[in-house]
Amino acid sequence: MNIFEMQYENTIKKKGPLAERMRPMNLRDFVGQKHIVGEGRILNRAIKADKLSSAIFYGPPGTGKTTLARIIAENTNNNFTTLNAVTSGIKDIKGKISFAVDELSIYNRRTILFIDEIHRFNKAQQDALLPYVENGTIILVGATTENPYFEVNQALISRSLVFEFQKITNEDIKMVVRNALKDEERGYGKKNIELEDDALNHIVENSNGDIRKALSALELGVETTSEVNGRIIIDINVAVECIQRKKIEYDKNGDSHYDTISAFIKSMRGSDPDAAVFWLAKMIKAGEDPKFIARRIIICASEDVGNADPRALEVAVNAFKAVEIIGFPEGRITLAQAAIYVACAPKSNASVIAISRAMDAVEKNSLEVPLHLRDSHYGGAEKLNRGVSYKYPHDYDKYYVKQSYLPETLKNTSFYEPKESGYESKMKKFLEYLKQS
Repeated sequence: MNIFEMQYENTIKKKGPLAERMRPMNLRDFVGQKHIVGEGRILNRAIKADKLSSAIFYGPPGTGKTTLARIIAENTNNNFTTLNAVTSGIKDIKGKISFAVDELSIYNRRTILFIDEIHRFNKAQQDALLPYVENGTIILVGATTENPYFEVNQALISRSLVFEFQKITNEDIKMVVRNALKDEERGYGKKNIELEDDALNHIVENSNGDIRKALSALELGVETTSEVNGRIIIDINVAVECIQRKKIEYDKNGDSHYDTISAFIKSMRGSDPDAAVFWLAKMIKAGEDPKFIARRIIICASEDVGNADPRALEVAVNAFKAVEIIGFPEGRITLAQAAIYVACAPKSNASVIAISRAMDAVEKNSLEVPLHLRDSHYGGAEKLNRGVSYKYPHDYDKYYVKQSYLPETLKNTSFYEPKESGYESKMKKFLEYLKQS
């Protein structure tokens, strides 16, 4: 870190926002992520031994990714420098690389390059880093809110350890807020502040696991509330104004999108209508395309309910059509109705298994259509023995006659095995009855 970066950092620590001032500077004070930096964990050992290798920090905002990078800067002997992928280009990257090369060749000191929001770099920008990460000139520490396996160059991923950060617990956030009120050097310890319990709970619960958001709300409350008899009182009304309704984390091109739709589908598959409606509500609140949701319900109706309740597909398809006709906000009720129906319906994936087996069989066996099943309606078909020996089921008792409908190589093969679930159990009994006829 050069002299100007150091001066800037020191200024932020003293006069910056509360969330910046309260950043811990060592592992002892670091809150959360014990699965990553707890005593004895590999990253904890690497930092203490100053043997850090390239790493990607992946997780939601406010969970400590940048803070941990700062702790690394304070507690290792390597040079430390930063880039923000939102504002930096190839020229900036080359500048950092040039600096790292000089540091290594002149002072025999490696450079830790921290890149915030590394997923914002395009392939060319990420590729520019690769040779220097590979030869050890740069120790890359990248931070991202997006799944790095989708967004970061696979060559960089293969040369880095990936650490997934979890949301901070409410109890940990409460502790951080209380510490900010007590800290006389960096926080509000020199002020007489009363933070009422219900106000604290509101701030914490609506911070959505984001320490920075909680501290920013506290700072806003303290700095905008007038003293009364020498005290600043942060009550529930102040708290509500300072941390308004939490933003729904739902990037339509990111992890949260795929994770939420996955939870929605799995809830319907798992016959939990309450969970299905909850995840549906999250998607609606986040502005998801209602037709996208409706299509997922249709897929689930076939894939997971199938013939255990054939009406589920009708309900799902009709829901899609209804949403097209009536739009929102009323369409949310239709989607809820369909999701609940699919969740509560008996389940069978026999159709999925059947088509998967059949697709596999098509790859491995003859596709020749047996003569008796071929089209017999064109001139000369009879002379070629097309369809001649076909037995018309409606000409037989109970409209059924035994004959093979598969190629010879697959004769007597079973793809569809109905389950003892809902209406499909009746289909199973019917097929067993036919086999015994």
